[in-house]
Amino acid sequence: MRVHHLNCATLCPRGGRLVQGEAPVCGRALLVCHVLVVESRDGLVLVDTGLSEADVLGQRGLMWEGRLRLLAAALDPREPAVTQLAQLGFSPDEVRHVVLTHLDFDHAGGLVDFPRAQVHVLAREHDAALARRAWVERSRYQPVTWGHRPRWALHEPAGAPWFGFEAVREAGGLPPGVLMIPLPGHTRGHAGVAVEADGGWLLHAGDAYFHRDQLDPRDPRCPPGLELFQRLTAVDDRARRHNIERLRALARERAGEVRVFCAHDPVELARLRGA
Repeated sequence: MRVHHLNCATLCPRGGRLVQGEAPVCGRALLVCHVLVVESRDGLVLVDTGLSEADVLGQRGLMWEGRLRLLAAALDPREPAVTQLAQLGFSPDEVRHVVLTHLDFDHAGGLVDFPRAQVHVLAREHDAALARRAWVERSRYQPVTWGHRPRWALHEPAGAPWFGFEAVREAGGLPPGVLMIPLPGHTRGHAGVAVEADGGWLLHAGDAYFHRDQLDPRDPRCPPGLELFQRLTAVDDRARRHNIERLRALARERAGEVRVFCAHDPVELARLRGA
């Protein structure tokens, strides 16, 4: 399957600024929203969506806009997935499936641009987003994200393991060659998404980690600000840290078979675009 790597939102949380049309100036972290476009036999598949056209046009309401300001989002009209798909020669209706790592708005905000797609998410994530029991969940999940009533496909972990990880395989309409890998911690139902592509597997690990050096086999580390953010936003920090260890081992032991990357590291995105 052919895979395109897109950046569908540029963020500069705390200590920096982004000005449309200029180079970013960031005092702490420059983040991307790494989205995959997979050309499958069952139509186009998106892994995450990034932000929507309505986000960059300021059409989501004051609370939503406040969150985007907090993240210092670039709000670049060239970045929404629907815009970049048009540049690739595709229409929104050609997106048959959206497979989400989780329902945070920077990962699922663009759902509204693909109303005909079937939206795949782990059932535990869907339930947590609708219930919003904990403070961190009331803060992170925004019901406007799914206000257009998407066609949900809710999944439970099932099927044969994938390189030692639990996996959801082609259940509930998942396209062949696309798997969901439960990686809870950042959220209750957080998942990685594995895609079988030419030359091996790609594993989009979502927000299971935030910085490439967290997977360094010899000297794993993370910028302090990003590490603090990960701890503060995790619903289960022990599970989050455990999954980073597992992903580090996978990246080390299966380097020739699996390429692991997260949602927000711009260097990982650049490497994959140049591969």
